[in-house]
Parts: sequence; structure tokens; C-alpha cells
Amino acid sequence: MLVLVAPGQGAQTPGFLTPWLELPGAADRIAAWSEAIGLDLVHYGTKADADEIRDTAVAQPLLVAAGLLSAAALGEVAPGAVAGHSVGEFTAAAFAGVLDDTAALRLVRTRGLAMAEAAAVTATGMSALLGGDPEVTVPHLEKLGLTAANVNGAGQIVAAGTLEQLAALDADKPEGVRRVVALKVAGAFHTHHMAPAVAKLEEAAAALSPADPAVTYVSNKDGRTVATGAEVLARLVGQVANPVRWDLCMETFQELGATALIEVCPGGTLTGIAKRALPGVATVALKTPDDLDAARTLIAQHAAV
Repeated sequence: MLVLVAPGQGAQTPGFLTPWLELPGAADRIAAWSEAIGLDLVHYGTKADADEIRDTAVAQPLLVAAGLLSAAALGEVAPGAVAGHSVGEFTAAAFAGVLDDTAALRLVRTRGLAMAEAAAVTATGMSALLGGDPEVTVPHLEKLGLTAANVNGAGQIVAAGTLEQLAALDADKPEGVRRVVALKVAGAFHTHHMAPAVAKLEEAAAALSPADPAVTYVSNKDGRTVATGAEVLARLVGQVANPVRWDLCMETFQELGATALIEVCPGGTLTGIAKRALPGVATVALKTPDDLDAARTLIAQHAAV
């Protein structure tokens, strides 16, 4: 059984979209999406520097567009399940047919702008903790006033809070944590700091008519599968200010019988976690079009007909 997953914010790097635009029809598709959301995705995906694409309002639609573009390049795919990490949930919602590509991009553009506005209120950020025991790490973070915003599994937790709280974490790591790495994000996502963004996203979502998922959709909220489009949309809205439980998503992949996982562009982060947490599951990360053949081989071997 094949799982198709989409990465979250921080996966972007300068120029990562460039090789994908060389594929037939890709430039036209990106141009149309750019016009629909009022953002020059070509510029940001090819010429913008790291600081420009770190901007939440830019990074989020850029990541969703890249995920949709790379998935389309695979051709017909019949995954057994789909999921996305944080903003990648919007990409997954489009994979599942809950929203069409343009609707997903318009909604995520609203999300990015609203979260950027919320992040501007207080200087906040996120840092990944490598190693350690969650039962030790999470209480330590709470003691410092931080939130375990992403519980990713395979020994990785992402802390979020003010820059002062993150500095305190650097100086006082939880027992067993090998390293603390600042992430390329512009705010404390999936925490109470993002609460102002929820209302704006809720207003935008109210105008949409989501379809029920055509394939199994696994939610970040609790790792559970979601059967209706209305519930998927409600979870996309609320998840802005709630922790990502990617560890529980992976547990669900196992329960569903996953044998292979493909991570769409800019792939690497989620496949890296899967290699540690899902032994025996074959993985391919779509970083450039050179990875498409390996992904198609995996699809032929593991996807439903």
C-alpha cells in the first residue's frame, strides 16, 4: 500500500522549483496559479533568496504549488492514503479531491498571510530537537514556556515559542537531546501565538464546498483518518494553532498496511523520518525530476490498480 505525503514549511530552499518548470506544461500551470493567488510563484521558486522564501506568506503557497506540480508529473497515482505535514495538509487535501488545486492554493495563501500577521505580533520561532525521550522532553519544554508544536516521531520534536524561550532552550537542553536546530520558519506555528489566524482562515473556508476524500486522508490532529470533506476543512482551519502529531500519522500508516511512501517536492524531511520510524517501508523523496522514475517504479510495485 502506497502513502503519498507532502512536506511542511522549512523544506523550501532557494531555486528548488527551477528544474520542475522545465517539464511539459509546468510553467503554464504555475503561471495560472500565480495569477489566481496574486503571488509570483515562478520568481519565488527560482530566483528568490532564502530570506524571501522564509516569509510565511510566500513559503506556504510555494510549498503547496511545488507539491501539486511534482505529484502531477508522476501521472496517474492511486495511493492507499495521503497526508501532509502542517501546510502539507493542504496539498494532501487536493490529492484527496477535497479541494481542487486552485481552491487549495487560494486558501493556503490566506493561511500564510494570516499566520505571517500573527507572527509579527511577537518575535517567535521554532527549533527541532534531535534525540531524547518525549516523556522527558515535553515537560522540559513546558517548564521553559515552550510548546511541543510538532511531535514527529523517530526521536524528533519541534519546540515553538518566543525567541527568548528558544534561547533558553539552547542553553538548557532536555536530557538526552543531542542537538537543537533552529528552523527556517518565521513564527511559532501550531501554538497559541497563531490563534488570531484561525478566525481569518475560518472565514475564508466558509465560502468553500469541500468534497469528501476520494482516498484515505490522515489528519495531523490525531493521526486519525477523516471521512468527510467538511471535517477535513475544519481540521485544516483548527490545526493552525494546534500541535502536529506526525508520529500518530505514521502509526496510522502502519495500521493501514503501508509498504511504500513517496514524499512530493521538496521531499526529504518526511522520508528521513520514515526511514527511522517505519522500517521496511520503501521510500522515495521527490527533490528534482530526476527522482520521478524511482517514484514511478514504487507506484507500479505498491499502488492500487
